[in-house]
Amino acid sequence: MDPEILGLLMLVALGAGWVDAVVGGGGLVLLPALLVASPTSPLATLLGTNKLGSVFGTASAAVAYARRIKLEPRLVWPTAGLALVGSGLGALLATALTADVLKPVIMVVLAGVALMVYFRPGMGTTPDPRLRTRNRALAAVTLAGLVISCYDGLIGPGTGVFLIIAFTALLGMDFVAASASAKIVNTATNLGALVVFALGGHVLWGLGLALGVCTVTGAQIGSRMALKRGSGFVRAVLLIVVLALLARLGWDLFV
Repeated sequence: MDPEILGLLMLVALGAGWVDAVVGGGGLVLLPALLVASPTSPLATLLGTNKLGSVFGTASAAVAYARRIKLEPRLVWPTAGLALVGSGLGALLATALTADVLKPVIMVVLAGVALMVYFRPGMGTTPDPRLRTRNRALAAVTLAGLVISCYDGLIGPGTGVFLIIAFTALLGMDFVAASASAKIVNTATNLGALVVFALGGHVLWGLGLALGVCTVTGAQIGSRMALKRGSGFVRAVLLIVVLALLARLGWDLFV
């Protein structure tokens, strides 16, 4: 790869790490850049390389959040354990199936997310412990640990957004606490998918590790900004990322 292209990819990875740390969706930034930079590489190889670069940034952000935000171990760790399996299954599907059939469904879900966040300005701004029932916790663990994690292994971009919405809408977390929990789970989804891609020989290790250094830097900046500025800042970035995801998927489908 030409040094100029590698340098641009590393700058993109820095931005992806920032976006991923604040609200998720770093794959929206990094994966298209990889597709443009290496158009002859198999899709599974680019997905695996993206996971290698992403796992470092997500794990770094998870550590930064865990130092400042009190997590709920009985919720986060079972979800992360399921996510390892779910994302691995999604990665297996990614090596054999096309994800195009899922894109219209994802667009509908994202549009619903955007409307929910926009028309419910109070959602996620303050915690709502009344929603923390056993049935809702079970639903959140199942949704985040299996369904969303499988999507992450199969396609990827927007996983953090879906995790945050699951934790806020189902369990009444505020956006910062939800983002902190999402980073733990998202680290597990990245790791589970990475193992499957690596076993299949679908990882460019040198490139992925170089991108990982940049995502860690971006993640540290992003997590500190989110912790300092609070839920209102995370909500605003969330809306921007959701709209960008919609635009990207719409472009893929209709252009």
